[in-house]
Amino acid sequence: MKFIPIRSRRGFTLMETVIAIGVLALLLTAFLAVFGPATAGLRKAISVQEADRLAAALERELVTVRPDTSADYKTGFDKAYQWIEAASTDSESIFLYQYRGIPDQIRSDGSMEPFATGGGVAGKDFIVQPAVRKRDDPLFLEDLEALEGRIFTSKLTQLEFNQGQLVKREGQGINQDPNDTGDTLGGTGSDAYVEAVIAFAAEFYIIPTSDPAYVKPGGKFDPKNLEKPVFTRNLAVRR
Repeated sequence: MKFIPIRSRRGFTLMETVIAIGVLALLLTAFLAVFGPATAGLRKAISVQEADRLAAALERELVTVRPDTSADYKTGFDKAYQWIEAASTDSESIFLYQYRGIPDQIRSDGSMEPFATGGGVAGKDFIVQPAVRKRDDPLFLEDLEALEGRIFTSKLTQLEFNQGQLVKREGQGINQDPNDTGDTLGGTGSDAYVEAVIAFAAEFYIIPTSDPAYVKPGGKFDPKNLEKPVFTRNLAVRR
């Protein structure tokens, strides 16, 4: 009877291991080169979507005269004028955020009561609502009890023509004649504004904390300490 010798198995040599690692590294490099820009573009798209949401919420709120503020603003344009003028002087900060609102409980200004209790089912017990409020609005602190996500703030600066180009206004307040036409209407405030459109730059910043004590009136938040905005949009409101 013949015995067939069984060859002993051997592992990978050091050279084979080094070659395998090199091939793997090459494949990973090629993968990142192909798909890296795609993932970066995805992150950018998400950022653009959030920026669009914030800018749209700000534009909408600026021209919305809520039921309990009709005595303060004659029209939506008048409200936008006053908000832009105040924001340019840092006297009244504007905050943007989302909160959980109760669909069947509406407050005097037309917004939903905040759903401040834990748990709940989205779409049934609460709906996530975008909100834009001034710092001194008492409903702002109520909304923070049901906050969803981060808080943003926005600086508004009027745009005016300078040598044929729209530029940010230097100084505070609003130029009643941004196109330098020489026209005057008399009166004060929005009644004296000679154009049909107020163009303005809105700079958006992320608040570092959502602690109500930080952003409430008298809190440590100071708009003068804001540095680089996360994004800027040139917007406009019309009469």
